[in-house]
Amino acid sequence: MTEDICGPLLEKHSGLKQGADFFLGYSPERINPGDKVHTVDKITKIVAGETPGVTTLLSEMYGTMNNNNIFQAANIKTAEAAKVIENAQRDINIAFVNEIASIFNQMGLSVYDVLEAAKTKWNFLPFEPGLVGGHCIGVDPYYLAHLSKELNHEPEVILSGRETNEGMAKFIAKRLSNLTDNNKKRLLILGLTFKENVPDLRNTKVVDLIDELKKLGFNVSVHDPYADPKEAKQFYDIDLLTTLDGLEPYDMLLGCVPHHDYKNLSQDQLQNLTTKDGCIADLKALWRGITLEDQRQYWSL
Repeated sequence: MTEDICGPLLEKHSGLKQGADFFLGYSPERINPGDKVHTVDKITKIVAGETPGVTTLLSEMYGTMNNNNIFQAANIKTAEAAKVIENAQRDINIAFVNEIASIFNQMGLSVYDVLEAAKTKWNFLPFEPGLVGGHCIGVDPYYLAHLSKELNHEPEVILSGRETNEGMAKFIAKRLSNLTDNNKKRLLILGLTFKENVPDLRNTKVVDLIDELKKLGFNVSVHDPYADPKEAKQFYDIDLLTTLDGLEPYDMLLGCVPHHDYKNLSQDQLQNLTTKDGCIADLKALWRGITLEDQRQYWSL
């Protein structure tokens, strides 16, 4: 991208010569939204320039804000490739867990119970199932797959992982539909952002799940304390509920995004949001182990 697309475009529109009048450098973004531990001043920054001088300049510039915690990549393409495979690797790992979640769920096993047991092995990778969206993990693998096809290599593993993760919305919607009848499909979704405790709605896969649920006859309401109601309406035509107080009980409550606010909901609050024979569905094990009254049921992956 930097050398084959950005460089020529800069030359074309500026009238300047790359490598003489201006020089290219690259440093991939490594911010994890909502992460209070791995902040920008504490993470290693990768840099690369088209000349050793540019690499040095980038190292000095970024080093001023992270105590010189800099890694100089071999070249710009290497730095770009590192960024892409970081996200593609995570996407593939989540796809594996999503696939086993689909298998175990049909066996009556909780994937979270299975993962809890597997995590006792020292080298097990503790990924969790869910909807994979956002502007990095759900997008970057396609860049790598596109390049791969240009090189006449079929990216089977990369695209297989993408296919699995893209199919989770349909799988979840179908499972939820099996838990209720056609006369009881008033559903409240908790969480719209692409991940927990952030306001970012870009490429959120909760929207895909909402679409699939509507196709199956669900009447869907959505709440999210972090999302901007104006953005939700503008980009997805969703009218967000502004409060959970005073709502008429729903046939089903679906926890999609593990915001702190939802983790802290009490048993009484959850039950007041559902009918006496309703269902509390939990994609992220927010309320695992909860004991419900009346004929309410609990479902999770």
